Amino acid sequence: MPQARPPLWPAAAARLACRRLLAIAALAMVMVLCPAPLIQAAPAPAQPAQAQTHEALAAYEAGAFDTALRGFAAAAREGNRLAQFNYAMMLLRGEGTPARPQEALVWLRKAADNQMTHAQFTFGDLYERGELVPRSLEEANRWYERAAQGGHIQAQVALATNYFTGRGVPRDYGKAFEWYSRAAAAGDGGAQYIVGSYYERGEPGVVGKDIEQAKIWYARSAAHGDPGALAKLRSLLEESVRAKSGSSM
Repeated sequence: MPQARPPLWPAAAARLACRRLLAIAALAMVMVLCPAPLIQAAPAPAQPAQAQTHEALAAYEAGAFDTALRGFAAAAREGNRLAQFNYAMMLLRGEGTPARPQEALVWLRKAADNQMTHAQFTFGDLYERGELVPRSLEEANRWYERAAQGGHIQAQVALATNYFTGRGVPRDYGKAFEWYSRAAAAGDGGAQYIVGSYYERGEPGVVGKDIEQAKIWYARSAAHGDPGALAKLRSLLEESVRAKSGSSM
């Protein structure tokens, strides 16, 4: 699905239309303080210019885009990765300034190199779609892997899917399962469904057939509201009941 601009951190899905910066900025600050809480329990060290970034967020919330832009710019130059990312988004969208996409890319890259996993994921998404940068699935996967290694769930799913389908990388069901499993363990419902399907059918050289594990992962996915997972779970439970009834006769 085409998208005019990259999503903000932390967007609920990689292909959602871009939203205003503030809608997710508060959550972004939480993620800076405690990166990938579903993967890593240890808090991150305090970011430089953190107070200035908070002030810029407050200015943005108040609609003072000029003040927010200056605050993010100053904190970004001090090395605050959230400020670098949000400054890039404001430059890209032309908020408080005429749009400056090439300068936005510079600051997005700084945030990515500063180990902000959502900036890394965003670069992967841009390369996959060929927006602002030349389209390259190989480069997209390199960025996805950097973000995925840092615990970014959307990047883990994107990388797993590309390994599963062979998009920009050699098809590898083992690596696909590895990344789907990490995203599933972090709570992604779609990945949980896929892990359940792996266990349901088994994959030679990757994972053996294990119906009990399949039930567990389908149940977790169903708990996220996936009707397909619920149907799969019911079907496997019914098969188990029929098998027990047949063996007792």
